[in-house]
Amino acid sequence: MTGDADAVVIGAGPNGLVAANLLADAGWSVVVLEAEPDPGGAVRSGELTLPGFLHDRFSAFYPLGAASPILTGLELERHGVRWRRSPLALAHPLADGRCPVLSTDLDETAASLAAFAPGDGDAWRRLYGLWRRIGGPLLDALLTPFPPVRAGARLAARLGPAGMARFARFGVLSVQRLAEEEFSGEGARLLLTGSALHTDLAPDSPASSLFGWLLCSLGQQIGFPVPEGGAGRLTAALVSRLEARGGRLLCGARVTRVVVRGGRAVAVVTAGGDEVAAGRAVVADVGAPALYRDLVGLEHLPSSVVDDLRRFQYDNSTVKVDWALDGPIPWAAEQARRAGTVHLAEGMDHFVGASCDLLMGRIPARPHLVLGQMGVADPTRSPAGTETAWAYTHVPQQVRGDAGGDLKGVWDFAEAEAFADRIEARIEAVAPGFRSLIRGRYVATPPLLEAADANLVGGAVNGGSAQLHQQLIFRPFPGLARPETPVRGLYLGSASAHPGGGVHGACGSNAARAALAHDRLRRARVWALRGRSGP
Repeated sequence: MTGDADAVVIGAGPNGLVAANLLADAGWSVVVLEAEPDPGGAVRSGELTLPGFLHDRFSAFYPLGAASPILTGLELERHGVRWRRSPLALAHPLADGRCPVLSTDLDETAASLAAFAPGDGDAWRRLYGLWRRIGGPLLDALLTPFPPVRAGARLAARLGPAGMARFARFGVLSVQRLAEEEFSGEGARLLLTGSALHTDLAPDSPASSLFGWLLCSLGQQIGFPVPEGGAGRLTAALVSRLEARGGRLLCGARVTRVVVRGGRAVAVVTAGGDEVAAGRAVVADVGAPALYRDLVGLEHLPSSVVDDLRRFQYDNSTVKVDWALDGPIPWAAEQARRAGTVHLAEGMDHFVGASCDLLMGRIPARPHLVLGQMGVADPTRSPAGTETAWAYTHVPQQVRGDAGGDLKGVWDFAEAEAFADRIEARIEAVAPGFRSLIRGRYVATPPLLEAADANLVGGAVNGGSAQLHQQLIFRPFPGLARPETPVRGLYLGSASAHPGGGVHGACGSNAARAALAHDRLRRARVWALRGRSGP
């Protein structure tokens, strides 16, 4: 078993590894304990279908990762990360052959949207112009602890008082309303709405406009990059950087308890019975309910937090299907063949209908899909002439019915296969011949996702709902929007903390920086008590 350390990090997902790297940069001794046999959390790759076909087991495209000042500041390219991009970031093929696209070429995006309605290309230029004006300070504001004083000041300076008021309204709009206000045609509406629905938001959810616009703007600016050789290369770079700075990683070491003495986290205990002391801090890349209820224990928490635990809401469950294909997907719309990411929904009504099914606890009859064709961006993922592809969709956490059949939500083998067939039928409708290319298939149901990564509770991939009631000062609970917890020396560094899901490293970074700041304050107090000035 590894020895004690200044900091113990629970979980080697991207947030845990970012936190560990930043603490090691500050000169701390750091040990990361990971329950699974390999690190990465939801950023891992493997041969799920056939030998030679490399699949990203969970997340795949990383616009937030490539744009995040936290991850870019780690200079992971020095440790093997090479970003690859598809010719188009995003496409949305329709049954009639039309296909709006998002390209890093602004003219190409604008022309695609203008084909749906005159003037929509210029409307997109104006909307993207807002991003070019404030995107930098906005990302900083979103990825730093709340309230974002410095980044907020920069944002306010660029917008001015009147502009801030208008942007506040813009930010709380539903994506459906934003699309109606800004665009006449369906093309732009589909791109924005499909992007917003990567979360558990619905088209009419408050603040879904911000999610859709942010993701589309990042796609316009930098595309949807992928690490060459698989998502696991991003994890490998984080581990390599950590170990180069003296940090240690131990896999297969499940933490079962955080030791609290005198109101302070002082150690952790593993499933093997080993106690690992944490001299300065414990950072938990663990979902908030699991951390507080299972690892800390309710007896160490204020009654208000215990009460808030029952109100914490996870995002919708996910079903993901991976395929090994004999060739590229034969999209009827030529533009879709150039896009790494493809959204599938028959129109705005389809988005609304599927979202209503989820709200009612029903498995959608016609699930809207996010699909990735990895060889378009990174041909190293499979043998020449073949393709690795995947698609995911959302299903309810608690299934009350099935709008398209008699699935019960038990997600056994039969249900997994039946639902995968439903997904494939959606693809076949706009890519005739798709099914004939399938050489291998792997279906990851909600139970399988959680079994592979305990943070994906019920197949929820964002660490908690992205609804407005669980963002900013309400994440994970009201009044706990920062990484500090009611237990001194314990910091929440998972996607359950602000700013939430996505591979950006902010949750881990915020936790590490809070630990460093509190340690400096604690040491200053000790020196003051001794009657001398400290470092």
